[in-house]
Amino acid sequence: MTRESTTTDPSTTTVLVTGATGFIAQHCILQLLDAGYAVRGTARSASRGGRVAQVLEPHLADPSSTERFELLAADLTRDQGWADAAAGCRFVLHVASPIPSAPPKDEQELIGPARDGALRVLRAAADAGVERVVMTSSLAAVLYGVERDKVFTEQDWSNVDGGSIGPYEKSKTLAERAAWELAGSLDLELTTINPGLVLGPILDADLNTSSEAVAKLMNREFPACPDLHFAMVDVRDVAAAHLAAMTTPEAAGERFLCAIGDHSLREVATILDRHFGPRGYRIPTGRMPAFAMRLVALFDKTARLALNDLGCPQAIDNSKIRRVLGWEPHSLEEMVVANAESLIRHGLLRRPPKAA
Repeated sequence: MTRESTTTDPSTTTVLVTGATGFIAQHCILQLLDAGYAVRGTARSASRGGRVAQVLEPHLADPSSTERFELLAADLTRDQGWADAAAGCRFVLHVASPIPSAPPKDEQELIGPARDGALRVLRAAADAGVERVVMTSSLAAVLYGVERDKVFTEQDWSNVDGGSIGPYEKSKTLAERAAWELAGSLDLELTTINPGLVLGPILDADLNTSSEAVAKLMNREFPACPDLHFAMVDVRDVAAAHLAAMTTPEAAGERFLCAIGDHSLREVATILDRHFGPRGYRIPTGRMPAFAMRLVALFDKTARLALNDLGCPQAIDNSKIRRVLGWEPHSLEEMVVANAESLIRHGLLRRPPKAA
């Protein structure tokens, strides 16, 4: 259901952002504060509020705008804290969700918190009279457990019973489906943003899973590039999509695929080599056979997460997000270079280069 739109005055509007210590969430908070909103974040511990503000300050147009930010404790696995977090908020950006750095021993380690956490947030939002929830889903809820032989749209869903789907992809699919079902029963406006592989600048020295592909190439942890393709997107554009979905009347009740399209890891490596090769980084740009990637995955848990994407394209249609939200994304080169520069700036590359 789409309610009658009212004008949004950021100076009198509080937005809840869940998972405030995360990569996407911090960029959402940054853009919200720059736009004049008051922001309430959640994390498992409220003691990290000062650290989040410290991370944001150098990137804000007005560093003093962190005065409009507060952090409350709320855990996806517990009911406590969510009512207080949602109270007085007009909008909720539900960004928090468990992301593995290695395959879990039990898929319920991801599925339970992702699905049940989303439902906790939605119930708290409905009880607090929140106008709209924008939920961060993923292309993981669109592309997996099915043949990748077509261009995917918002009408497509991953098949949790399919053969080529892992625990993370299941968790995102089940969480989003459960959220849509509950939102309908609560008469709560819901919009989902489904990003692909998220690159762009990181804001602190916490290496996120999405940036590991670039870090591994910069560190030359692979002798060559595996045949991996991803629909990629800049984190700044993911945040911008959340803000646009929050206030655009036509976004209520809609999913949005949020990525620029399918690109190979070898394209990423070529960009890195062009920009950082002259600075001493030895970027692998050759092709790695599939059997070699499977061998690497025996010893590299992060590589193991990507096996379902080996040799599989991620062709998507992003015309809807461009049309409805006026979305204009950064290029592949811009997001890759920004990601690598931030990895260098925060000291996250384990092999410093020798001067060229």
